[in-house]
Amino acid sequence: MDRNPAEAPGGISASAARAARDLRVAFSRLRRRIREVAQDDDLTPPQVSALTLVGKHGAATASALAAAEGVRPQSMATTLAALEHQGLIRRSPDPDDGRRQLVTLTDSGRRRLEGDRQVREEWLARALQDRYTEAERQTLLEAFALMERLTRP
Repeated sequence: MDRNPAEAPGGISASAARAARDLRVAFSRLRRRIREVAQDDDLTPPQVSALTLVGKHGAATASALAAAEGVRPQSMATTLAALEHQGLIRRSPDPDDGRRQLVTLTDSGRRRLEGDRQVREEWLARALQDRYTEAERQTLLEAFALMERLTRP
């Protein structure tokens, strides 16, 4: 059986395979770069990740955070202890189960997340302004509209 040279294995077109690979690589690099922009030396990557998760999803137990991050509960406990020590999170009894504690952001933790988010967004907007023409930015906006389909079921 002859295979169309424009197809990758599995019946996927070569252009779709290349687009998937290039998109994944580009997003991985961009994600790394954005993390570097706002990264402070006083928090480890797991601490930043846990802080972001609490900020995004609200009150949660340490075990739920560990499951969401795909880490052992003991590792999450260490991470949360460091964040609590820095005054970025607080633990309080779960009103539904007094044996468990809920982790929430403190005002300081919320300001920290908002500040980091603002720094990252400003860096990205400035990079888009400085490195692309108006026509290229319009092309990116059109591409983002197309990529939005990837997020739909």
